[in-house]
Amino acid sequence: MEKVKGVFHGTRVVIWDIDDARKIWSMGFYGKPMGIYKPRSPDFDAPLLLDLLEALYLYDKDVLSIVSRDGDVVDRDGLLRYCRRSYIRFDDKYLVYKDLRDKGLVVLSGLKFGVDFAVYRKGPGLEHAPYLVDVMDVRANLSGDDIIRAGRLATTVRKRFIIAIPNRDVGEVNYLIFRWWRP
Repeated sequence: MEKVKGVFHGTRVVIWDIDDARKIWSMGFYGKPMGIYKPRSPDFDAPLLLDLLEALYLYDKDVLSIVSRDGDVVDRDGLLRYCRRSYIRFDDKYLVYKDLRDKGLVVLSGLKFGVDFAVYRKGPGLEHAPYLVDVMDVRANLSGDDIIRAGRLATTVRKRFIIAIPNRDVGEVNYLIFRWWRP
């Protein structure tokens, strides 16, 4: 497959070509078509906005090339530097994002739930996200209140809460999934 061209634009990468935008979105619900709140099919007529996590992932998969607004080629190192300035703990979040995507899951922002990612087995519009994933540092302290808060949120929106603990030294992610039990 020929690489799709994206244009670096602030904290996003924009795919201006509509056919390319549809192709990338169809590969696994990547990006958001401009002006379309919840696309249900790739029949949209709009450019596609990619988050930096998505852009780097597609770049690493050799699907996407990126240029600046001036037309200069943006290499991986340049993109990675910008990602690290734009995201807190980018490397940890990217490792989790990549791991989940490589497992065939659809990973979107979980910001509206107060977590890092909302994760789907099939995709948005086909199901509600069954999982909420929060990325935590292996050295972070997790209190009982934190677990209860997360569990109550996940239960309220009918999702499973998962804590992802990346280990960048070995490139692996451990997951803790909470199942709430009633006696």
